[in-house]
Amino acid sequence: MTGRSGRHRETRPASLPARLWLARNSIAGQVFSVTAVIVLVLITAAALALVFQARYDSQRGARDRSLAAAEAFAHAPGLPAALKSPDPTAELQPLADGARRASGVDFVAVMTTDGVRYTDSRPELIGQRATGDLARAAAGESFTEVFKGDPSDAVRAVVPVRDARGTVVGLVATGIEVENVGETVEGQLPLLVGAAAGALLLGTGGAALVSRRLRRQTRGLGAVEMARMNEHHEAVLHAVREGVLIVGADHRLLLANDEARRLLNLPPDAEQRHVGDLGLDPRTTELLLSGRVATDEVHLAGDRLLAVNVRPTEPFAGRPSGSVTTLRDTTELAALSGRAEVARERLQMLYEAGVRIGTTLDVVRTAEELSEVAVPRFADFVTVELLEPVLRGDEPSPAAGEHTEMRRAAMSGTRTDQPLQPVGDIIRFEVPTAPMAAALADGHAVLAADLNAAMGWRAQDEAGTRQALDYGLHSLISVPLQARGVVLGMANFWRAADTPEAFDEEDLSFAEELGARAAVSVDNARRFTREHATAVALQRSLLPRVLPELSAVDTAFRYLPAKAGVGGDWFDVIPLPGARVALVVGDVVGHGVHAAATMGRLRTAVHNFSTLDMPPDELLGHLDELTDRIDQLEDGGPAEGDAGGSGLAGGTEEPPAGITGATCLYAVYDPVSGQCTMASAGHPGPALVYPDGRVEFPELPTGLPLGVGGMPFETAGLVLPEGSRLVLFTDGLVEDRGRDFDSGLTLLRETLSRRGRSPEEACADVLAAMLFPAPSDDIALLVADARRLEADRIAEWDVPDDPAAVSRVRREAAAQLRDWGLDEASFTAELILSELITNAIRYANEPIRVRLLRDRNLICEVADGSSTSPHLRYAATTDEGGRGLFLVAQYAERWGTRYTERGKVIWAELSPSGGEAPLPLGLDMDALEDLGW
Repeated sequence: MTGRSGRHRETRPASLPARLWLARNSIAGQVFSVTAVIVLVLITAAALALVFQARYDSQRGARDRSLAAAEAFAHAPGLPAALKSPDPTAELQPLADGARRASGVDFVAVMTTDGVRYTDSRPELIGQRATGDLARAAAGESFTEVFKGDPSDAVRAVVPVRDARGTVVGLVATGIEVENVGETVEGQLPLLVGAAAGALLLGTGGAALVSRRLRRQTRGLGAVEMARMNEHHEAVLHAVREGVLIVGADHRLLLANDEARRLLNLPPDAEQRHVGDLGLDPRTTELLLSGRVATDEVHLAGDRLLAVNVRPTEPFAGRPSGSVTTLRDTTELAALSGRAEVARERLQMLYEAGVRIGTTLDVVRTAEELSEVAVPRFADFVTVELLEPVLRGDEPSPAAGEHTEMRRAAMSGTRTDQPLQPVGDIIRFEVPTAPMAAALADGHAVLAADLNAAMGWRAQDEAGTRQALDYGLHSLISVPLQARGVVLGMANFWRAADTPEAFDEEDLSFAEELGARAAVSVDNARRFTREHATAVALQRSLLPRVLPELSAVDTAFRYLPAKAGVGGDWFDVIPLPGARVALVVGDVVGHGVHAAATMGRLRTAVHNFSTLDMPPDELLGHLDELTDRIDQLEDGGPAEGDAGGSGLAGGTEEPPAGITGATCLYAVYDPVSGQCTMASAGHPGPALVYPDGRVEFPELPTGLPLGVGGMPFETAGLVLPEGSRLVLFTDGLVEDRGRDFDSGLTLLRETLSRRGRSPEEACADVLAAMLFPAPSDDIALLVADARRLEADRIAEWDVPDDPAAVSRVRREAAAQLRDWGLDEASFTAELILSELITNAIRYANEPIRVRLLRDRNLICEVADGSSTSPHLRYAATTDEGGRGLFLVAQYAERWGTRYTERGKVIWAELSPSGGEAPLPLGLDMDALEDLGW
């Protein structure tokens, strides 16, 4: 609010009484009100008491003055004589007036013994009888009284007058009127009222000051709130079952309730003592002195565990803050939570067992994982024994006595100096009452809480068990490992001196659950081992055991099946006509027996197609068609001549799986020209290592994988220098979960760059550098050092289209064979060359070329420009021709036809010794020229 001048109106603070009145519901207001009333009552009572006291004192003073004046006048000399004079009034009136004035009384009356006045301050009363009882004075007694009556109310004293003989001869009465006595009191009233008012102000102000301080102390709380606070305070101090400590900023204990005193065993005079002098646990003392905030910190107090919470207090009235500490006894809760923690830990161990056991599908490793999971959280030592057939992957036999012997497959412990038999030993369970034998017989886990009392176990091997007991083994749980109702082995959990607590029934249940889970993993590993062994055996039977020895290449290979299961990787080295060689590497998607079988089918198909001496792209095209055909047939598709149907009896059986995916790299190397022609069906290209150690990965037109179809394959050619190396591999060598393909190629390049290594050494180097600890895919590696056929082992002639040239070429060929030292094969070679050249001149087109190659065998080749394929036929006895190819087939070890871009080549291989077929006597070479095909 603002006034007319625009200034804010000053807000004056209310007066203290006003504020107290506004806060009349508070303790301070009530104290002020009560105190003010008490002060008012006391002052009023005091004032009244003073008034009455003043009146009393005035009356008493009046009595005393009156009595003194009367006594003095009655004993005045000559008074008895004056009373006996004829005119006592005349003699005594002046004396009485003088005595009245001198003593300050209101009247002095001299009377006869019967009360008749001789003198009085009021002359008109002289001679009149005084009222009131004067008998006592007449009897000789002096007295004072408050007289009420005529002529006025007064405080008077009556004294007898005696003569010389002591006889009462008269009376003297003196007094002060009551009215005059009240005037004295009324004169003191202003002073009394002023004093009372001052006392009232002082009392009220003091009450206000006390109330103000009380209001500050109580913060304006009312009686209800104060009562509630008191109840709370009493409850905290005596009823709350949680300890409370209030510590000041100077680290002195300000308050401790009963529960805190009990929990901490505080002395009676603990309050106002320094925290460090209370004899608390050092950790608790450090916490209380540090001033830091704490929430449910566990501290030790004697044999109790306390949950301690510390919070700082808020500063008040400029005072530094302290702290409030609460204490809660968690000893019983800790015991309960300990049991809950054990149960939680057991569940955690079971979870870890499910994650850690059976990760490799290896029987022995699975047993090791079981032993590792339980140590040291459950047992100090764990031993796992398995039946011999299980270790081999075979189904264990349920025959009687089969379970009495097992081989220790795994053992783990907290220490290495243990007394148990090592891994690999045969463990026998021959005593029926031993825990192991009893567990196998019952099919359930058996607990031997105290091995000292396990007489069956001790009888099984007295020396060994004595050593185990001396070592400290004291408790055992034996669990049979069973899956599908078949016993696979035994797991034994041991506790030694490191764990003084013996196994109990809860531990027995946990061990049995752990053994059941492990048994499933062991059985899975066993079955996988059996299938893996079967697949490996099949794979190895389908792969080449040895590679042929060839002049064109020097080869070495490595094949490693995947740990997770045999895949479909394969390789091959196939000799081709003309001293050439085909290098093949492939990969079938998937693992297991099906992949191995598929690999065998594809390898056989490649062998068959290679006999046709096709270019790599054509061979892959035929292989792709075959793969697609196999997929259609095995997926239940209609074959030729089949109107439809699934091809399955009754339609209930699942069709066999087809070739779900396969890749292949096919390369043909000619040692005469050094030309290498290759094609890829989705397979990584080879690595080419030059003689100087330089490594390249030639770019190939990579086609689609086999069975996809739709796109033709392309061929790439390159010339291999003398002494170069060609490395073919599958993708399992270079990539895995922990390494990508490009990183693998980089590492392979570095490994192959080492010079002076043989193919075998190169294979070892590659696997040492590239092999994964647990490869997830098969690895096939083929290393081939390319060789050139020396020029002096090659002879070539161009043959004109003239039958007369046959004899010349035949003679020159015979001379070349003599130079090579092949005289024994000369006649057979002349015979074959005569037939092949004659037929090429007669039936084919130019150009016609003849080539002799001296390899491990003698190779005779006749090339022409015709693509007509010759056919072997059997001539009748009356036919004049048609026996040429028959003779070639008879006298050559092998022969065949391969097609080139511009014609064909008919070739024949001869043994250097001249062959095994006997030559007819008297055979005329010139006559053979007339023989037709």
